[in-house]
Amino acid sequence: GSSALQQVMVKLFLLDFFQVLSGCAIIVRGQPRGGPPPERQINLSNVRAGALARRATQNQPETKDTPDEPWAFQAREFLRKKMIGKEVCFTVEIKTQQGREYGMVYLGKDSSGENIAESLVAEGLATVRREGIRGTNPEQARLCDLEDQAKAAKKGIWSEGGGAHTIRDLKYSIENPRNFVDSLHQKPVNAIIEHVRDGSVVRALLLPDYYLVTVMLSGVKCPSFKRESDGTETPEPFAAEAKFFTESRLLQRDVQIILESCPNQVILGTILHPNGNITELLLKEGFARCVDWSMAVYTQGAEKLRAAERSAKERKVRIWKDYVAPTANLDQKDRQFVAKVMQVVNADAIVVKLNSGEYKTIHLSSIRPPRIEGENKDKDKRFRPLYDIPYMFEAREFLRKKLIGKKVNVTVDYIRAATTAAETGPVPAFPERTCATVTIGGINIAEALVSKGLATVIRYRQDDDQRSSHYDELLAAEARAIKNGKGLHSKKEVPIHRVADISGETQKAKQFLPFLQRAGRSEAVVEYVFSGSRLKLYMPKETCLITFLLAGIECPRGSRNIPGGVPEPFSEEATLFTKELVLQREPFSSGHFRHC
Repeated sequence: GSSALQQVMVKLFLLDFFQVLSGCAIIVRGQPRGGPPPERQINLSNVRAGALARRATQNQPETKDTPDEPWAFQAREFLRKKMIGKEVCFTVEIKTQQGREYGMVYLGKDSSGENIAESLVAEGLATVRREGIRGTNPEQARLCDLEDQAKAAKKGIWSEGGGAHTIRDLKYSIENPRNFVDSLHQKPVNAIIEHVRDGSVVRALLLPDYYLVTVMLSGVKCPSFKRESDGTETPEPFAAEAKFFTESRLLQRDVQIILESCPNQVILGTILHPNGNITELLLKEGFARCVDWSMAVYTQGAEKLRAAERSAKERKVRIWKDYVAPTANLDQKDRQFVAKVMQVVNADAIVVKLNSGEYKTIHLSSIRPPRIEGENKDKDKRFRPLYDIPYMFEAREFLRKKLIGKKVNVTVDYIRAATTAAETGPVPAFPERTCATVTIGGINIAEALVSKGLATVIRYRQDDDQRSSHYDELLAAEARAIKNGKGLHSKKEVPIHRVADISGETQKAKQFLPFLQRAGRSEAVVEYVFSGSRLKLYMPKETCLITFLLAGIECPRGSRNIPGGVPEPFSEEATLFTKELVLQREPFSSGHFRHC
């Protein structure tokens, strides 16, 4: 060879085919050992195929897009379909000083397999570089014979007409991506994966119209490569492994893609391949995490993605190697149990009685009750959240009628740590909260509340694992409630509850007593139990709150009703007895009113 070339010993290498760069250049890789294996580019000796289209270099206005040379794409496709995912072997014949390697490539485990260069030439998809051929070499002579035969048969580049019809009309950008995605109506589109940027972002060639689009997998995110100011890229932990995982399964494979959504010019989609769903596989192998914002558009079942992620977390694989479950410190009996509902607190919490007799407050996971934004109403002593916050009363009543006195299944999702006033700023401090999914008769109570527009779903940071185990169902229920204009999402006027509170005003109570006495038996809901014989009632028909004492008896008083704060014996037991019998029960008949 020339001084720029050096002849190297012909040695047989056995590697996996990885990528076709053009009709006369491929990339191969060995088997992975502890990480992605190094790549190696092999150029086919003595032949030349047309150059594929190249896009103009970004930020260099003097460069222009160059189209395919005739038959270039057909040569690339011939090799891709013949070699994709196959084992190949090759000999390196020449290595330039710049490191470019030229050789022969064969399908299979040894040189008895199909010679790729010969196949290309025989199909008229490559020309022979005759200037460097020595007549004594039988392999080179065979290439010349095959080229002569292809010419005689007018195959490929030797056919009449010049090959203009083989040049693709490549479209590197889409003027209105959202309209383009919507026009496909989530129907699978045939495509070839041309590039893998990271485990969950690929560049795909959509067929048959040759759109080159970047697609982000819906519902997931893999570790990525952070671009530094000097232009270098720093991989996040497991970024290289995730990229290789996707590359080795999808790069230059024939796939179908469902383009699902296009928020902010980002095309979201799902890639379908006969061997499986790459989105689920990435999650299952611990190469990706679920992403809430794009999970909603995933068309193949969000619960499958959550299950795959859960499997990886439980096995502590890859990105989850240090994962600790939110309920890891709880015994199984404390994670899942059946309990009886004794009280509804506002619209997102209940008090339950365990089999042990212990009372426990349970907050419904990942939902927020109705609230008034902005103004701090706590300073207004007349402000009563249950009646004055729109839809709070409706939410409480829904839970009360559905749950009070019933047995429910409780699955603890996470324990929310106590917060101090310093941490929360203007937000009041909260004690430790047990947050759980509560079901009755197979119905998720939080989901039912949200679907009626009586609660909203809390949004989390992506790495915040403290959330409902049925979070996607909650988001879907909220989307339905918004679409149907339910409750909090309604455009109608909010319901107003004008409730007269005469429980602490003696004069008003005396004026109201004759009216109640004439009514005879009245229905009421016990809102609070002060002691075994002293109750606060809400009377729905009369829309008022009254203090009610059981006639003819007196129970021991608790600490709040006695000067000095020392409770009388059995006061707690009496209060609990009455609570279990009547608190928030439906309906409660308040009997006859005697005197005030």
